[in-house]
Amino acid sequence: MSDYYNAFEISPVPDPGPDAVPPELFRGIYGMPMFATIPTSDLVASVDFWTRGLGFFELFGIPGRLVHLRRWAFQDVLLVSAESAPEQAPAISVSFSCVLSQVDSIVEACRALRPDSVDGPRDTPWNTRDVAVITPENARIILTAAKPFDPASQEARNLAAIGITPPDVVRGDNEERA
Repeated sequence: MSDYYNAFEISPVPDPGPDAVPPELFRGIYGMPMFATIPTSDLVASVDFWTRGLGFFELFGIPGRLVHLRRWAFQDVLLVSAESAPEQAPAISVSFSCVLSQVDSIVEACRALRPDSVDGPRDTPWNTRDVAVITPENARIILTAAKPFDPASQEARNLAAIGITPPDVVRGDNEERA
């Protein structure tokens, strides 16, 4: 018996890899364990950017008041009408998983809609490729795609240095964190 629990069993995020396929957009209703609420002074423009740029869809809306957007299961955003939006993006961000094959098309779609909205993509020391997007309402959204894990990579060494090791490698205090 292993102490390792494969969390991918409960997640819509596919195992990382160059051929990873994103899950279908999820249209079911569930109790949302987490969601972001983002105020916007132009609900129509915001919905357009989130759907055509970031790949969300409209689950439902209350005309002129709010729109519930979603991508995969558990990737929910409520856009709510507000008198104004922040003049610049805050330091805080909201991150959404994607797969590597989606990164370039997200970048292209967002730049087509708002040329200066995208920063990246960038590879991170923790083995992801991230794109930062500033939406019309000045929300900082990160689309993050896990890269295939290479146990001989610098990223693997970075993770091992903080005690995160893959289950088939060395077991140590990582078991206590599982």
